[in-house]
Amino acid sequence: MSSFSSEPDGIRPRLTDLRNELLRLHKTLLDSESASYDHDIARIRSRGQLLELVLHDPWFAWLHELSELVVLIDEALDAKEPAITPADAERFLAQARELVAPAEGGGEFRRHYLEALQRDPNVVMAHSQAMKVLASMG
Repeated sequence: MSSFSSEPDGIRPRLTDLRNELLRLHKTLLDSESASYDHDIARIRSRGQLLELVLHDPWFAWLHELSELVVLIDEALDAKEPAITPADAERFLAQARELVAPAEGGGEFRRHYLEALQRDPNVVMAHSQAMKVLASMG
C-alpha cells in the first residue's frame, strides 16, 4: 500500500509539508549558487539582478527542475477540482526522491546538486532535513 493511500485525508497537509521542504532546499541551493556566482563570475548587486540571472543565466538553469516541481505541487494544492489523488501525491513524492538523490551521471540537476553538497555545508544540512521529511512520508 502506498504511503498516501493509507491516509487519504492527510494528502493535502503532507504534500504541503513536501512542498515547503523542497522550497527550503531550493532557497539554500539558490543562496549557495549565488555565493558561487558572486565569487567565480561577477558580483550580484541587487535582488532584481539575481532574479534576472536565475531566470536567464545558464549558471542557475539547473535549479529550474526543482522550481518546476514546487510549482507543480503548488498548482495541485491550489486546484479545487480535480481533487489530488493518492497517485498524484505518490508521483510528486517519487519525483522529489529522484531529484534529491545526488549523482554524477544522473542528469544536470543531480550532478550540480552533488557539487553543491560537496561545496557547501548549508546544502548538506538542507539535504539532510529534506531526506528526513521524505523518509517520514513512507
